[in-house]
Amino acid sequence: MSRTPQGAARAAPVGHPAALALAGCLALAVAIGIGRFVYTPILPYMTTGLGLGKSEAGLIASANFLGYLLGALAAAWRPVPGDARLWLLGALVASAATTGAMGLTEDLGAFLALRFANGALAALVMVLASSLTMDRLAAAGRAVWAAGIYAGVGVGIALSSLAVPAAALSAGDSQGPWLICGALSLALAIPVLLLLPGRRRPAPARTTAEAGGSEEGFGRFALAYGLFGFGYVITATFISDMVRADPALQPAENIVWLCVGLAAAPSVAFWGWAGQRWSNERAFASACLVEAFAVLLSVLGGGVWPVLLAAALLGGTFMGLTALGLVNARRLSIGDPRRNLALITAAFGLGQMIGPALAGLLHDWTGSYLVPSLLAATALAAAAALAAR
Repeated sequence: MSRTPQGAARAAPVGHPAALALAGCLALAVAIGIGRFVYTPILPYMTTGLGLGKSEAGLIASANFLGYLLGALAAAWRPVPGDARLWLLGALVASAATTGAMGLTEDLGAFLALRFANGALAALVMVLASSLTMDRLAAAGRAVWAAGIYAGVGVGIALSSLAVPAAALSAGDSQGPWLICGALSLALAIPVLLLLPGRRRPAPARTTAEAGGSEEGFGRFALAYGLFGFGYVITATFISDMVRADPALQPAENIVWLCVGLAAAPSVAFWGWAGQRWSNERAFASACLVEAFAVLLSVLGGGVWPVLLAAALLGGTFMGLTALGLVNARRLSIGDPRRNLALITAAFGLGQMIGPALAGLLHDWTGSYLVPSLLAATALAAAAALAAR
């Protein structure tokens, strides 16, 4: 009978690739697809029922993104102590709780606190779910399954886009959608416990020779990723509000966010294929340009079909860009990839924190989303130029 050599670490099961991909998919559906992005389809109900101004709406969105930024910085500064799997599961339950609790208050300060906490939890889930599942898939020789993980954001968006209008009892009812989406998040979080195996031995640190880049290259790419965060988030936050505010576009109100989610779910696989064929950087630059066109189309299209096309192009790029950025950060990592994953998530968080607050202020000043959308498209073009270098 064979024995484990004395002093050798015993690795726990890596897990089946399909189960790992599904666990990551559900985790991101809960914390990102629903927890973070459900604010977009619920926002028109809040502005109608609670009388929120655009500046207040942008402030609430930015509170969420500030939490995301600080959560990512905390993950970069020091890894979570103990079992990362238990931290992930706890963060998913807390994310569901902070989502549902939004339906139990009408106080602006409470909204800011809850969305801030939800954003910090979303960053923690993004870093932990990415590192836990991607490392294990790589160890099993199934890194291609990572596309299934990031499809979870699109799945969560699609589910919440259906749940919100179904749960709303009136045009101004935001309480029902928040409570139903909190319960939905909790239901989706429970299977992660069963699908994600327990602790296993960490992967060995990568050396400089094994990492595919330099500190300068990573810094430039992190800047591009931050500009992408600013460029996508204005449209992603306010597109449902844009549609409700324009009588000509109102027939698309209940399906515009569904278009985003349905396009986002399969887009990760496409952009992953493009990254392998063209390189991650060139695929990233191409997706940024497509997304810049979507942002412009959302404010210049002038009809239902153009705005639905803009929503599909937004959904078809923003999660692909997110996945390309995280995969490239891991490729450029020396040592524990969790640090680079957290740093690039922080750069993204900074960009998306600035976007909604600035857009709300510019809307109140100019009376439309045209100027902030032009700034967003410019940021995406700059991100494409940086990544293409």
